[in-house]
Amino acid sequence: QVQLVESGGGLVQPGGSLTISCAASGRTFSSNAMAWFRQAPGKDREYVAAIGVSTDYADSVKGRFTISRDNGKNTLYLRMNSLKSEDTAVYYCAAKSQGGYWSRGASHYAYWGQGTQVTVTS
Repeated sequence: QVQLVESGGGLVQPGGSLTISCAASGRTFSSNAMAWFRQAPGKDREYVAAIGVSTDYADSVKGRFTISRDNGKNTLYLRMNSLKSEDTAVYYCAAKSQGGYWSRGASHYAYWGQGTQVTVTS
């Protein structure tokens, strides 16, 4: 059974940093594109970043967030710097069932985690 489990969310002040993780089990995703999405209260789920044969970032996080992966640990990371209140959301990791080419569309990802809350507030 494939599982994606996010961790590392929490409360952080504006301008602060946080790294969230997504541990995969049940199969390896080293050759598959993976991504982070987020959903703020009352808003639709939105794309944040993806990694596969290359990396990609939404304009709203470019230059502040870094997506990476440790294939030996089958784990995906999102390093978030210079956090803003508008970054407050539940962050979800996602993985494609096959293929290393990332997509910004949520429907392209077959596996999803349960989410981890990130709250940016003073």
